[in-house]
Amino acid sequence: MPINLQMPALSPTMEEGTLAKWLVKEGDSVSSGDLLAEIETDKATMEFEAIDEGVIAKILIAEGTDNVKVGTVIAIIAEEGEDAGDVKAAPAPKAKEAVEPAAKAEEPAPPPKVESAPPLSAPMAALEFSEGRLKVSPLARRLAEQKSVDLASLSGSGPGGRIIKADIDAAEGGTAPVKSEADTPAPSAAPAPTSAPVNDFDIPHSTEKLSGMRKTIARRLTEAKQTIPHIYLTLDIQLDKLLKLRNELNATLERRGIKLSVNDLLIKALAVSLMQVPKCNVSIEDDQLKTFERADISVAVSIEGGLITPIIKNAASKSLSAISTEMKDLADRAKAGKLKMHEYQGGTASISNMGMFGIKNFDAVINPPQAMIMAIGAGQKRPHVIDDSLQIATIMSVTGSFDHRAIDGADGAQLMKVFKELCENPLGMLA
Repeated sequence: MPINLQMPALSPTMEEGTLAKWLVKEGDSVSSGDLLAEIETDKATMEFEAIDEGVIAKILIAEGTDNVKVGTVIAIIAEEGEDAGDVKAAPAPKAKEAVEPAAKAEEPAPPPKVESAPPLSAPMAALEFSEGRLKVSPLARRLAEQKSVDLASLSGSGPGGRIIKADIDAAEGGTAPVKSEADTPAPSAAPAPTSAPVNDFDIPHSTEKLSGMRKTIARRLTEAKQTIPHIYLTLDIQLDKLLKLRNELNATLERRGIKLSVNDLLIKALAVSLMQVPKCNVSIEDDQLKTFERADISVAVSIEGGLITPIIKNAASKSLSAISTEMKDLADRAKAGKLKMHEYQGGTASISNMGMFGIKNFDAVINPPQAMIMAIGAGQKRPHVIDDSLQIATIMSVTGSFDHRAIDGADGAQLMKVFKELCENPLGMLA
């Protein structure tokens, strides 16, 4: 009996997806575990594996198709012994019956009598000519006036027959397409000079369809800014001790093929801070406040076409070498679209580092249902007061974004204070 291959639900929130690419073709034999297709979900592009054995008899949904609902039959597999050529596609859904019966045909009623309208003034006649029958971009109209080009004699090459700048340039050189006498409109008055501002609508551009990931990012960020009252707290952190510790640790860890990044230490610092200030390690859902017993840090990673946040789970209890190794693996697989669902869904708080781009400071948008995100700026050499004297130090600006429904300003400030202390005295996070 033929097997219907259905669009899978690759995440709990997935309702539809894009069938990005078929990895098999009709007539191919497949076994359990074989890769069949790449499915683009609202989070990432994931591979879809076969469960059954057989031959791909028919592919019903072409690759590149958007908005394929979960459960839709996308292909049919013929089992062993079946003739793949005889397998029929699943029947199409029955068309929805019309709500109301078609109206009975009637003789057309005579058109109503319309009183004659008063003649148009000269400016109104020009407007009627411009918008009603002759489509001209404002820039093309202005150039035509400057170059004494008769617009009525031209055939527009723009959208909907609109006369654009290129048509005026071609007319000046004698190469523009000219309307036949039958096609030339006969306006009641010559076009009057327009005072419209110069605005050429014919700017060269390209368009591309939004990916499922980009649509989801747009929707979630819009919801976050509309529904979450953000409060932002910023402070400066001296990084010299943290950078010195990193260099000392790397001198040993590099022998094992491990190289700590500054971000690895900041992930650890945020996780330890959340455990010390549990009022910020929370999530608000409806009328309930959840307080988490461990700190799972979602780390923003830029990938092709969007952003994804793989998670370092229980980061406060992990060594820096373990965080570094895990983060590198997660980031590499995130960029390749190979993350598993549990590796990027969840998390109790987020960290977003744009310091590598030289960004001094920024305000990050909270990733719901989380209640906070830490935005990390670049470490820069700046004048800084140390022991009552002005010296040069490496300073990093950090901004915490907090959901004010769940986290009070004082609690957010306490978290920022602890985070600063751990970064400026980094041995404290290793204790």
